Amino acid sequence: MPEVMIMPEIEMLDDSSSAQRGGLTHQAIEDYLKTIYKLAQEESPVSTSRLAEARQVKPASVTGMIQRLDKLNLVDYQKHYGVTLTEAGEKIALEVLRHHRLLETYLIEALGFSWDEVHEQADILEHVISEKLEERIAAVLNYPRFDPHGDPIPTKEGKMPTRETEMRNLTSAAVGSTVCVARILHDEDARTPTLLGRIGSRHGRRIAPARTSPV
Repeated sequence: MPEVMIMPEIEMLDDSSSAQRGGLTHQAIEDYLKTIYKLAQEESPVSTSRLAEARQVKPASVTGMIQRLDKLNLVDYQKHYGVTLTEAGEKIALEVLRHHRLLETYLIEALGFSWDEVHEQADILEHVISEKLEERIAAVLNYPRFDPHGDPIPTKEGKMPTRETEMRNLTSAAVGSTVCVARILHDEDARTPTLLGRIGSRHGRRIAPARTSPV
């Protein structure tokens, strides 16, 4: 059965006792590293303008932040070139992504949260979850490889799961055929996650498209 990727989004950014590193909160550090990692999957190095747009802040604020992260050896930054994560920075980014995607999965699977609620909740909890709780959640969920959106969940060792089959856009599926939802990309339209939650579309769900054009 072919796997499909639904677009547009539905794709559609330490120790908590250490409140600061060099004047930066650990949450700010983790948020920036996570965002850089995600943007780098599309194009690397990541420009300050792309990072500013993703973080919804002014480019000058981004420049100041990544210069400080560079001093912490979490990123490599070159003016007019962009920013890349160091090994240490990528390790933190993957750990935060693991927390976030495990939390989203747990909130939906175990606590009955809806699609439009989990991202915000996971954004808050990803910075404070302990390694012991992370492991307990992963075990309860039987160590999932992908979250409900179909995004890969990094392993505890910092490795990304890979797919066995190639994805294609849902719009290319024939009307009436049966396909398996492999990934749901995030959308700026806040109605999209709610709509998909209502009709039951999610990673791993088998659906039979009645039409391929947007509603």
